[in-house]
Order: sequence, then C-alpha cells, then structure tokens
Amino acid sequence: MALPSWAQTSAWPSKPLRLVVPFAPGGSSEIVARSVAGEMAKTIGQNVFVDNKPGAAGNIAMQEVAHSEDGHIGTLAVNPYIFPKLPYDAMRDFVPVTLVSKVPSLYVVHPDLPVKNLQEFVVYAKSKPGQLNYGSAGNGSAGHLAFEYLKMASGLFVVHVPYRGTGPMLTDLMSGRLQAASVGAPALLPFIKAGKLRCIATGTTARLPQLPDVPTVAEQGFKDFDVSTWYGVFAPAGTPKEIVTAVNAEINKLLATAEMKDAIHAQGAEPQAMTPDQFGTQLKADYQKW
Repeated sequence: MALPSWAQTSAWPSKPLRLVVPFAPGGSSEIVARSVAGEMAKTIGQNVFVDNKPGAAGNIAMQEVAHSEDGHIGTLAVNPYIFPKLPYDAMRDFVPVTLVSKVPSLYVVHPDLPVKNLQEFVVYAKSKPGQLNYGSAGNGSAGHLAFEYLKMASGLFVVHVPYRGTGPMLTDLMSGRLQAASVGAPALLPFIKAGKLRCIATGTTARLPQLPDVPTVAEQGFKDFDVSTWYGVFAPAGTPKEIVTAVNAEINKLLATAEMKDAIHAQGAEPQAMTPDQFGTQLKADYQKW
C-alpha cells in the first residue's frame, strides 16, 4: 500500500494510495485487494487504487516495494526458500502491517476429465504419469505450492505449467489446455457454480460453506492435509510506527463492518484482522514451515 512521504505523517493520508498486487488480474489476490481498496477509500477520504505488477513469482513487485519510499502489499513467506538470490531481504526490508484475510485453496479439474473427486483424480493421474498438466499463477505462487504439496502427499506425477497470474491460467484451464489446478476460492467460485470447472477437493480442514458437498483433501484419505493462503499488508522497513498504526487501524476497522465481512465471506474467504505484532509472529511461523 503506497503511502505519502513520511514528512506528511500528521496529515495522513494526503494523497491517493496505491495497493500493489504481485500477480496478474483475475486471481484471489486481486479480488481481496479490490475489496479492501474500495471500502477503505470511503473511510480515509482518498482514492485507493489497485496496481497489478505480475512476474517472477511476485519478486518484481516486491523489489519495487523494498526500494521504494512508499509501502505496499505483497507476499513474502515463501520466496526466500525458492530463489537462491532475491533483490530484497524478506525479513529486513519490510514491516508487517496487518493480515487481511485467509483464503481456502480449492483443487479443480476441467469438467471433461473423467473424475468426480480427488480419489478418482489420483487413480486417473497415476494411470497416466506425466501426461496431465496443472497450471498455477507462477513459480512459487500459492497454487504451485498447494499442488506440489498434494503431489508429495499422494505420490502423483503431474506436470506444472507456470503462468503470469491466475487469470491467464484459468483461461487455459477452462479451454482444456490444462487438466487441473489449485486456486484460492474467490477466483474459482463463479466458474465452479457455472459448471466451467469441477471442484474435487477443499484444501482446508473444514468444508467450504459455499461448497458443502465437496469433501476436504483430508476426508479423502490424506490425514492432516491443510493448505490455505493469506493476504496481508506490508510497508518498507523504516516506515514510521504512526503510519503503520494508522493503516492497521483503518483496515481492521473496515474488516469489522458487516458489509466487509459479508463481501469477504461471499468470496469464500475469511476476514483476519491482526495487530502488526501478531502478523509478524505468523509470518515468522510461516518462514519456519516452508
């Protein structure tokens, strides 16, 4: 989230704010960001606009953030362990502001694939090792990791095809160029309900209220399986504490409103307000996990 220069902290915000999303339009990250931006603009007296900066698994956007005098939104917990060298330091170059939401990961297939659930998909994929393709928003993206996690748990050999965002990947999945994917619920629910994609499993420990008939991965034979994605706001290291506190308070205030809760729930996500310290603790736990 781009903020005014620090000399203007007493009048924050004194100009429009920019919410940078490190992936192409059409994914869960953009859907969550636009929900926050639209509501936040109503309360702070300034426009809040979303700026998509896809590429390099989010590293392009994150490098811009790290070397900027502004603050931004982005993803940090995984890339330090995927790329041998990054143009930023994930722990030192950013300060956590707040968590915004958690998004269940769903596993979907093209409707022409002759499978109705995850168990059937595993059997089918094992009968065709290396012949099925799954897509993601890019190397190191949440969908990439979620599907690789499933491959590790089930012993599957399915080929990964990385894209520059969820939107273009979904286009190829629905056209049949891909056979499967794992994506956050907000980006998938409209296509699942329209019959353009078939959901075969929910990655979280509980079924999704919007898809009560779709069992979890754990229910289908993979005990303790749990995958979800979170979206949060960060600012560059050195951001004055009063700015961090102000942004945290504004976002958490709107996350507490009935309108925002309903909007996030309708997308299959869960609002998750936190203090900066609480968010920092979760971030460190995710570093350890990955």
